[in-house]
Amino acid sequence: MSIDKIERFVCCGMDVHKDILVATIGITDRSTLITQYVQETFNSFNSDLYRLCDWLASHHCSEVCMESTGKYWIPVYNVLEEKGFTVCLAHPKYTKAIKGKKTDKKDSKWICDLYKHDLVRGSFIPPKEIRELRDIARYYYKLIGMNSSESKRYQNCLTVSNLGIGSIFTDVNGKSATRVMEAVLAADDPNDISDEDLLKLVHKSCKKKDQLLDAVRGCRIESDQRFKMREIQKHKEELDQHLTACFAEMIKRATPFFHQFLHIVEIVGISLLSAILIISEIGVDMTVWEDARHLCSWAGLTPGNNESANKKKSTRITKAGQYLKPLLVQCALCATKNPNGYFGIKYRRIKKRRGHKKAIIAIARMMLICIYHMILTGESFKPSDYDELMNPKPRKPRELTIESAVDFLKSSGTDIDAIIASLREGPPDQITVQS
Repeated sequence: MSIDKIERFVCCGMDVHKDILVATIGITDRSTLITQYVQETFNSFNSDLYRLCDWLASHHCSEVCMESTGKYWIPVYNVLEEKGFTVCLAHPKYTKAIKGKKTDKKDSKWICDLYKHDLVRGSFIPPKEIRELRDIARYYYKLIGMNSSESKRYQNCLTVSNLGIGSIFTDVNGKSATRVMEAVLAADDPNDISDEDLLKLVHKSCKKKDQLLDAVRGCRIESDQRFKMREIQKHKEELDQHLTACFAEMIKRATPFFHQFLHIVEIVGISLLSAILIISEIGVDMTVWEDARHLCSWAGLTPGNNESANKKKSTRITKAGQYLKPLLVQCALCATKNPNGYFGIKYRRIKKRRGHKKAIIAIARMMLICIYHMILTGESFKPSDYDELMNPKPRKPRELTIESAVDFLKSSGTDIDAIIASLREGPPDQITVQS
């Protein structure tokens, strides 16, 4: 696109901060193409944000562009969206001003000029209902991380106290391990607990039940470790309650969209929770993406372009998709557990050539492409090569002809001319093949 071509004759650029925002309206004359600028500074309070809307309407400006600075853009975006303005939210790397010539007023004017010439690409902003679902889903993600951190701290306390519970039970937070630890923490001295009472707390299916006494006897739980383990247990119980509440809220908010995306759980490795978390990131309207490749690039599942002088410096995947990419990787790991499944076969083929990590990323990308097309068309899960991959046709035996035999002898290094000469000189039983 030529820089002289003006796409928006009346538009606004905003430089948003925590307490203030600077807005610049560019009004371009259609005949002379001369732009006049009107600037105004507003604070971030609701009353001034509504005054901003009135100010924009007074200049007949309906298109606004601003940077995504932290969380400060969200209240401005919500008010402008409520009033019916078209808002373009740009990544700061696309609107970065020239170094040394940077002020709030110059930044807002620079953003206005870029937007006027359509040189700014807007970020993906889902509808309000999806944004609300995404906020709760990301809070759920953080709670899961907190729960995992507490589990690791709990395991460290067991190690410091020389309690070998982790070597006996697969999950130190399981029912048997929890009952044993409650009894140990309730007693002043764990050695006072009788062997029979201790073994009764363990489920009969435990394979290392006979080693439990050796793991508990002789342990030394100091007062600081006892305090930490009790507080961690309380915190984990509280986190479980918050996780349950978040899951219920996500189900309630995602229910109106179930008919649009619920069928993606047909994909092996994607549960109901995973489907809701994926939809909270990408939405249910696939027409906002140019194609499936655009969605995969946005999710950080494609190689980045880093090439100079016709040399590729790196082909690593990008850092995008902070929440979506780890989720899809977990779904891909689950889908490849079945070696005879669709993704299991794909994974084993790619792993032979590229290794485990690149194969998992490739499977995650395939799953996202399937999700894109399933939501876009409403079809069930059946890739184009599904039948060919799952039910391969038996190969027909290759017919041996004179031409193929001659080609095989030539490829193996056999001297064909020597064979012909031997045939002319004597009977076949005297032929000598020279390689």
